[in-house]
Amino acid sequence: MVEFKKPTKNNRGFFVNMKLVHRHGRLQSQQEKTNLCFKYYKFFLWVSLSLYFLSSYCISHKPIPLSKTHYFSKSNVVSRALFESTNSTFIQQPKNNRALLKDLKIYVYELPSKYNTDWLANERCSNHLFASEVAIHRAISNSDDVRTFDPYEADFFFVPVYVSCNFSTVNGFPAIGHARSLMSSAVRLISTNFPFWNRSQGADHVFVASHDFGSCFHTLEDKAIEDGVPEFLKNSIILQTFGVNYYHPCQDVENVVIPPYVFPESVRSSLLKAPLTDRRDIWVFFRGKMEVHPKNVSGRFYSRKVRTELWRKFSGDRRFYLQRHRFAGYQSEIVRSVFCLCPLGWAPWSPRLVESVALGCVPVIIADGIRLPFPDAVPWPEISLTVAERDVAKLGMILEHVAATNLSAIQKNLWDPAVKRALLFNNQIEEGDATWHVLYALAQKLDRSHRTVRVWD
Repeated sequence: MVEFKKPTKNNRGFFVNMKLVHRHGRLQSQQEKTNLCFKYYKFFLWVSLSLYFLSSYCISHKPIPLSKTHYFSKSNVVSRALFESTNSTFIQQPKNNRALLKDLKIYVYELPSKYNTDWLANERCSNHLFASEVAIHRAISNSDDVRTFDPYEADFFFVPVYVSCNFSTVNGFPAIGHARSLMSSAVRLISTNFPFWNRSQGADHVFVASHDFGSCFHTLEDKAIEDGVPEFLKNSIILQTFGVNYYHPCQDVENVVIPPYVFPESVRSSLLKAPLTDRRDIWVFFRGKMEVHPKNVSGRFYSRKVRTELWRKFSGDRRFYLQRHRFAGYQSEIVRSVFCLCPLGWAPWSPRLVESVALGCVPVIIADGIRLPFPDAVPWPEISLTVAERDVAKLGMILEHVAATNLSAIQKNLWDPAVKRALLFNNQIEEGDATWHVLYALAQKLDRSHRTVRVWD
């Protein structure tokens, strides 16, 4: 006899109450066994499905591990060398802060052409190593999002003065003896004709100083230190290639360290001709000035004799491809190289830093105390090596050790396209490129903006 009982209010569904009224106990026993098996089968199925969904959730929500970075440190041998890195997303961190740039507005002064565009008659002005002053001006001017034509809604004011395009007729190098007077003239012009400089004393005004010792406007360090930053600029923001991690008079101003300019089209062309997947047949590369008998200039030696030591120690070493003469196609040599030496010259920075990164060659930085551009965006310890100037003679041993241990990890980080993008300037601002990171740095200085401070008040 089988009875179906209706569910109660507190017990949904139904249950079956079975009464066996026949006299055959065997049938009852078989049915009990069948019900028991079915019961265990349902329990097993429930447990299996629960484990399946739990494991699926755990896998899909597995947390990203923090970067595991180890350093090789041996007394008087190497300052920094990466051993291992498991996180290549470091470069993407600033992208999570797009909100900082969303409402950023910059007013670009329309100065007379003698301050900027007249210099573009010389084609070199827009593509030499100091051309970031041109590139930043051009990129901001081309931006409908960042540029404002209403100065009263501007957070910052960009003053476009090109001081690095006066090329010497003797050696072809930029001559910047006119820089201070040209900058001073521009400041007088905007402070006389506009109210914005005077209301903040220039604190929200931005200039570019892309040469050897930045806002000191001199190519020799002793003279740069003696002159210091001009008084009329000391309250402003300077975008400069010069930077060190100790006190220096040429940093005695609010500043952002930016990369030296490398023409992005030349990088793209070099990469197309020699893809990164090709075998790199040059182990250590450097092409540049290496004086055998360095001259004493005002009590200082070029490159603090580092380049001289490189030539003396390794010019006969078959592992090192060292060249002292210029070659227009030297980027084709970088793209074939494993390690690219980036020693200081008169100043600690060098365009080789950007060229090496952009062309996939591990930069070997030999410039004590250098401050590198965009450290919040570019994981320099994970893509480069730093060797103390005093350890140049041990360079062969250092690089052999790195090649035998962690070279592949460094190259993996170096070849992240976002790393290259962060160091190159474009005519139009691209998210993550060098101008984008300049804007990101400015957005963190909004406390200097007269407009922002007024709103807060």
